[in-house]
Amino acid sequence: MGVPETPVKPIRIVMADDHRLLREGLHGLLAKLEKVEVVAEASDGREALALVKAHQPDILLTDIGMKGMNGLEAAARVNKEYPHVRVIVLSVHAHEEYVWRALQAGVSGYLLKDSGAAELEFAIMAVARGETYLTPAISKHLVDDYVRRVGGDRGPFDRLTPRHREILQLIAEGNTTKQIANTLHLGVKTVETHRMQLMERLDIHDVAGLVRYAIRHRLIDLDG
Repeated sequence: MGVPETPVKPIRIVMADDHRLLREGLHGLLAKLEKVEVVAEASDGREALALVKAHQPDILLTDIGMKGMNGLEAAARVNKEYPHVRVIVLSVHAHEEYVWRALQAGVSGYLLKDSGAAELEFAIMAVARGETYLTPAISKHLVDDYVRRVGGDRGPFDRLTPRHREILQLIAEGNTTKQIANTLHLGVKTVETHRMQLMERLDIHDVAGLVRYAIRHRLIDLDG
């Protein structure tokens, strides 16, 4: 008798997207892959973090533009708090700034939403093996630009703490100080202190200016 083969464990995935129809469609696509198992779904970055903590998946597959906490911020938190979890960003954006910020956040894969099922499977398998996957639609000069930036001086945005970026996004989305405090489970005075530090570091001293800054740095997604 031959030695029975050891069953191959599936690649466990938490997926995050704020559009329910897209989540359902992606879930259906992933369900057809033999070596993949979707263990949980999130509708925003904060929920994705909680599900990563609860399920300890192999991969977080996340959209970028989500309210409350976007996918790139969630990716940075996962990279720091759960380094064994790899992150693949699934985005409509091929813009240089999005790719740069994703790489900076420590993502292992960047895939465009118009990619085919075969490319999605290839990216998941590559990332699960410990490799980095960038969709071919993202040209080599973007990677070269990333390397150049890493070697250069950090700008004001890069010097913001994760909490500062989180509050900046919530301000840009139109939340009041009290709403931000409730969302982040902080005191109102603490949020006001963070906002003051934010303004000092960016040298922006009004909310309208912070909103324009957040839009310019793609912290919020106007395309929905």
